[in-house]
Amino acid sequence: MRRLWGLALFATMMICGFAAQAEQAEYDPAKVSESLKAIFQFGSTSTKQSLNANTVTLISGTIGGTYVQFGADLASVLDDGNKLRILPIVGRGSVQSVADILFLQGVDLGIVRSDTLDYLERKGFAKDIKKQFTYVTKLYNEEVHVIASKSIRNLRDLEGKTVSVDLPNGGTFVTALTVFERLGMKPKVVYIEQRIALEKLKAGEIDAVIVCGGKPYKSVSSFKDDRFHLVTVNYEKPLQGDYLPASLSAKDYPNLIEGQEQVDTIAVPAVLAAYNWAPNSERYRKLAVFVDAFFTKFPTFQNPPFHPKWKEVSLSAPLPGWQRLPVAKQWLEQHGVESVARNRFEDFLKQSPAAGKPQSDAEKEALFRQFQAWDAEKNARAQVRPAQQR
Repeated sequence: MRRLWGLALFATMMICGFAAQAEQAEYDPAKVSESLKAIFQFGSTSTKQSLNANTVTLISGTIGGTYVQFGADLASVLDDGNKLRILPIVGRGSVQSVADILFLQGVDLGIVRSDTLDYLERKGFAKDIKKQFTYVTKLYNEEVHVIASKSIRNLRDLEGKTVSVDLPNGGTFVTALTVFERLGMKPKVVYIEQRIALEKLKAGEIDAVIVCGGKPYKSVSSFKDDRFHLVTVNYEKPLQGDYLPASLSAKDYPNLIEGQEQVDTIAVPAVLAAYNWAPNSERYRKLAVFVDAFFTKFPTFQNPPFHPKWKEVSLSAPLPGWQRLPVAKQWLEQHGVESVARNRFEDFLKQSPAAGKPQSDAEKEALFRQFQAWDAEKNARAQVRPAQQR
């Protein structure tokens, strides 16, 4: 009997020992990541240099916005051990991101709106600022959301009313003020952070909130109050130089749009931008590593579970008035991305006599760039019904 008890005790101790080993193995950091163990045990100056040399820092946007989600997607797909690491940083909006790319040490890339640089120059805040920037690719189009009471049917109904356009370091206020200026409107503009502004809207302290971001935009999706809806922004002629027609539906925002209704609005392109580093610099080398990884793995982003706005991105789409990062242009040429577009352009010319025959190489090149821009926008407009124009 004593022997049986001894065997039982021994078996129990063995089981507990195995369980303890399993538990220890499960939570042992050394077992989880040998590379982390090596860093902390043998880290040196060379380790520090190696980590910094292969880390690309990206200024994204405010919490809850599309920029932040894009930054997270880039890190998820492109992080490759010690070869490449994407470090997204929560930003404070498009204007602040422009300043961060220009002046903040360690920032390699940022997501900004295409109308921000023009606004800064137009207001006299900067001169020849576009020469200091390059773009990796045009990303997606960001829709303008105007949330107001159901008595407000159209953007022009906000004339003289109190409208929140987010904080002055963001991009929404740039787009909102530009639109008001182009349309000759003079609402009472207030600068309030979006989450607070939406609460003030419910309380009746302001008349409308403008949010510019890629649909579905989180703060707009989570706003629920039957007294309010999304307001129409007509694609009027003064807006057609810088903006694109867009549409919002109940599929995007069932909380603010009913049934089969669609709300016409406008959109502005988002841009993955970088400082115009010299090609022989270390910062340029890091951008080259990023471009190769990003462009190579790009198809991954256009499938779930990544943000649906990735489906609008065309790597070869031109951005008028901007200069493309040379290494990005070279990658597209070497991998035949632009040649495919040129073949489609030649087919377009053959099938569309109305387009006319270019009289010179320069004219043909200009027409090709227009075709690229038009072709890239087709995806974004595929589900948008023709907007009424005045």
